[in-house]
Amino acid sequence: MTARYQSEGRSAVRTGARRRTAVTGASLVALVGAGIVAVPSLTAAAAPSVDARPAAMLAPYYTELDLTGDAQVTEDDLAELGDHLGVSRPATGTDPEWDAVAVADTDGDGTITVADLAALSQRIIYDDGPFELVEASTIDMQAAMNAGVTTSVAITQEYLDRIAAYDRTTVDTTANGRPLNSIITTNAAALTAAKAADTERAEHGMTSMLLGVPIAVKDNYDTKDMPTTGGCSCWSANQTDTDATMVAGLRDAGAVILAKASLDEFAYGFVSEFSTGQPAGSSLLVASPYVTSQSAGGSSGGTGAAIAANLAGIGFGTDTGGSIRIPSTYNQLVGIRPTVGLTSRDGIIPLALSQDTGGPIARSVTDAAVALDAVTGVDAADPVTSAQSGKVPTSYTSSLDPTSLQGARIGYVTSMVGTNATTKRLFDESVAKLTAAGATVVPIAPTTAFNRVLSEGSGSTNEFKHDLDEYVAKHLDPDVTARSLQGILDSGQYVPSRKSTYESRNAITDAQYQAWAGPTGSHTTQLAAGKALVTQMLDGQDLDALVYPSGTPYGTQSTNMRLSPNTGMPALTVPMGQAAAADGTVTGGGVNLEFLGRSFDEGTLIGLGYSFEQATKARTAPALYGPLG
Repeated sequence: MTARYQSEGRSAVRTGARRRTAVTGASLVALVGAGIVAVPSLTAAAAPSVDARPAAMLAPYYTELDLTGDAQVTEDDLAELGDHLGVSRPATGTDPEWDAVAVADTDGDGTITVADLAALSQRIIYDDGPFELVEASTIDMQAAMNAGVTTSVAITQEYLDRIAAYDRTTVDTTANGRPLNSIITTNAAALTAAKAADTERAEHGMTSMLLGVPIAVKDNYDTKDMPTTGGCSCWSANQTDTDATMVAGLRDAGAVILAKASLDEFAYGFVSEFSTGQPAGSSLLVASPYVTSQSAGGSSGGTGAAIAANLAGIGFGTDTGGSIRIPSTYNQLVGIRPTVGLTSRDGIIPLALSQDTGGPIARSVTDAAVALDAVTGVDAADPVTSAQSGKVPTSYTSSLDPTSLQGARIGYVTSMVGTNATTKRLFDESVAKLTAAGATVVPIAPTTAFNRVLSEGSGSTNEFKHDLDEYVAKHLDPDVTARSLQGILDSGQYVPSRKSTYESRNAITDAQYQAWAGPTGSHTTQLAAGKALVTQMLDGQDLDALVYPSGTPYGTQSTNMRLSPNTGMPALTVPMGQAAAADGTVTGGGVNLEFLGRSFDEGTLIGLGYSFEQATKARTAPALYGPLG
């Protein structure tokens, strides 16, 4: 991120913070004269001062040189340093004037110079250069909105335009090309929310890294301004009057809830087939924007396709057995499956609460960390979240350190690599890159007990009926007539191929549920044993994380996706490259590297994943879905 801003020659000298109308600083004039940094008019009308309520909302690079105590570097800090131009480190003892600005002596020469002012200016999230929405990060959006180059309204409208132009259109004219079908509905209130975000910025500055950022959420998250269908036409009338707890957190952070992303109906499978909005007996499939004849993965495939194709800023999915990480690896994205208990499931249509968790799907680790900050917290409506108390940092962005791999110890279980030509090649290359970045990579032989963890099944068969009944009782719109699995079957409005699945899950008795997911059930017991075993594996070999391939080009790698849900431990997946023609797989198909760590240690995974991302820059943008026009 740092290098990118420097290499593009972007100037960063103010934020939404107030402009100082009187800056001593022949310093700034010197910067302009030297051509080191471009400075906007400093005599313009003052903008409102920043409200620093969300203190630590930025990565360390953007906060560590703060001189004014608001956990941001703003024009005020630049002016403060300008007032100290020429001040030098005392030869002996201390000097209060030097101590006040010593942290900003970035070149370490013992004197505050124009070079230090230029270095400080690069820490300000501000950019008055051209703004391009495609592949824009939260940093890019905030910088452009802070500068007044664009607004949340304009960004939101452009995403809506891209959805209208691209989502249901067959852009890929090659044989078997398909439309994305990634969005079920857009939010009629999105532009109103964007306007409110612009007003907030005008009055208080950048109060959150998500302020005004448009977000798409999987259509199993309750939203009070859009129906929540679970991908099933039988629930098209499910307009809840409350938001899911995670959605409420996003709105509180100033995000714009842009759209509901399509999904595999009721999150059942990995192909993202849904019936919402279709005639009874018919359905649609979500396509990958890289190879549209291929699935976008599931069950959060709509989120994956939409974020990869730049139809929203950040997305959210849910993961029971791989449903965040599979669409991430299929679509060259970053996905975080949080520890079960870090994010509330209240207001999300469940699949199996023993393993369900919601998390971000994004184009970068930075965006995923920013998004995760907004959705954590203890929620009485989901008691499992009480386990996070005291274990959540002020901001996960504090872990965004490109040197995180230095000195890290990372293990991998040899049987999880597999033999797929693309996956094996990319994994071997990734091990070399991890090592080059300073990590020690430790191969681990599988054991019978470890294999038992991977072979434990999903709870979706034995738990869905029970958990769905709880959602229906608490959240489902009273006007919806299909109020049970039997009601869904009776409606005839569902993906036709799912009939036998609905029938088998409807036949599960309460006794079967208790024997599986009750306090002493076999599944409950095995999940606890899995967590204990893998935690001991990490502790016993002093490992920071385990790594393994998230999949193959448009496929899964054995039972790798089951490690995180079968332990409840967090996982972060990051692109590691694409299939080449010589591999003989699916040319262009992405494959991710997954990091798994200790419960509630998402910060470590984010640091490791960010360091790997910066070292590899493996993500590519889908060529078919470039800028409009």
